[in-house]
Amino acid sequence: MARLRLVTFNLAHGRGPLPVHQSLRTTARIRANLLKIAALIKKLGADIVAVQEVDENSRWNGSFNHLTFLSEHCGLPFTAIGLTNQRSGRYPLNYGNGVLSRWPVKHAETQTFGRRQLGDKGFLYAEIELGPDRHLPVISLHLHHTSRRQRLLQAGILMKFMTERAVRRGGRWVAPPILCGDFNNPPHRPDATAMLLGFCEASNNYTLLPKRGRTFPAALPALLLDFILLPEECRPVHSEVVRSYVSDHRPVLVDFDLD
Repeated sequence: MARLRLVTFNLAHGRGPLPVHQSLRTTARIRANLLKIAALIKKLGADIVAVQEVDENSRWNGSFNHLTFLSEHCGLPFTAIGLTNQRSGRYPLNYGNGVLSRWPVKHAETQTFGRRQLGDKGFLYAEIELGPDRHLPVISLHLHHTSRRQRLLQAGILMKFMTERAVRRGGRWVAPPILCGDFNNPPHRPDATAMLLGFCEASNNYTLLPKRGRTFPAALPALLLDFILLPEECRPVHSEVVRSYVSDHRPVLVDFDLD
């Protein structure tokens, strides 16, 4: 039996906790804040971190790979990034979702919830190799921030993807996919979080975590928007919303046991 620590964290493009757009931050300030995020990840002792709003090469916040930068400073050597927004040219913008891991990422796929060059949400699907033929699938997810209709459509796309991957790749899994991310709606409303929980419970005895706490905005949190959905093979031991002021969201941490 192994005990793993998983964290999900919306990085807000590295700009920090204040409602100031990242284009108004200097590269030095972005790097300084990312160093704080890396230090927090290292302090938490995370084995796997799912991140949202992470940039690969965007003009508006320094034109460097934020995920690689975090990896170099937080002690998690393996990464995968799923770009849901891509624009080249004189003002490149390339960002989406990512995973940092203590173990190799052996397979990864990106799904965007639309066809626009910019502005769409999506998810990264990554299989982490815990050992020979032991793949732990993790999904780093970011749902629409204002539209319930869009979130429900996005949840439908994700459910279809999960069903298809269970057929194609399930033989390698030690557990069904763990869902992590910024769901942008609380579980008690008739919205995407409740929809995804119902879908996951129908096929596996999933647990939605955390049960309490608030993640947004980080300075004075009023809403619980960030979650981790664990399948029954991943037995939860502890969960919490981590108090921090390095993004506009607070991270969620979960410890779980896995055979």
